[in-house]
Amino acid sequence: MREARIIAIGDNVVDKYLSRGKMYPGGQCVNTSVYAKMNGARTAYLGKFGDDAAARHNCQVLAELGVDFSHSRQFHGENGAARVTLRGSDRVFLGSNKGGVSKEHPYDFTGEDLDYIRGFDLIYTNTNSYILDDLPLLYETGVPIAFDFSAKWDDAMLEQICPYVTVALLSCSHMTQEERENEMKKAAQYGVKIVVGTVGENGSYVLSGGEFLYENVCWTDDAFDTMGAGDAYFSAFLTDLLKGDKGLDEPDPEEWKRRLQKAMRCGAEFSAKICCVEGAFGYGTAIVDG
Repeated sequence: MREARIIAIGDNVVDKYLSRGKMYPGGQCVNTSVYAKMNGARTAYLGKFGDDAAARHNCQVLAELGVDFSHSRQFHGENGAARVTLRGSDRVFLGSNKGGVSKEHPYDFTGEDLDYIRGFDLIYTNTNSYILDDLPLLYETGVPIAFDFSAKWDDAMLEQICPYVTVALLSCSHMTQEERENEMKKAAQYGVKIVVGTVGENGSYVLSGGEFLYENVCWTDDAFDTMGAGDAYFSAFLTDLLKGDKGLDEPDPEEWKRRLQKAMRCGAEFSAKICCVEGAFGYGTAIVDG
């Protein structure tokens, strides 16, 4: 079985749990780089850090976990940060600084950056990463792009982004079955090979080759924090697919369906495990400002 190589390009934050007085490393791209590594991938993170306590904590944790962030940028100012609390086991967002320094500075990818990115099997990014204008350049590297739309998209966004994307994730728990299927089909019509539609506690769907597949959620009695559950699902799903000898290019339709179904199960199982961890993946420390 081959080693999956995934680079996450985009957001990093600390999640400040006001109910606990702790902050935890997070952000969908940081989460993805860590979760994919936990599932056996070689991972890296490329993003924008501030120079405050939040940035220092995130860098320290990534270094400890062995996630390469050597091509990231650092700027003077606030790192991305979100304020959250818990209601039961559900995390509730109370607000954020919209990415801090990341919204103020472009990536300005260099030739060295692009050569580095070409060493990976997959680029992961999302709607929170201030990266939409860079997608054509990243697409030109020839590395497939996985894009997480979360629950925030419209027809214009799908038309803009999907032509550059190989795998798309749509969070559809707020939709009817008909609405979910229509939105997943739209993404596929714009050229996305694999469209994932998650529906929270009702499981997940994948649309590929014109066929929908379904996988149930995995339940655990020990869940107490749903932070990162969707990122955990997508990370494990992607890592399992990339471990196959043929990666994302499986020519046998029946074998491809089998591999997709297996990846969906891996995603559901890993997501359940992450719901038993404080924050996105632990490593909490006392909330510090500045």
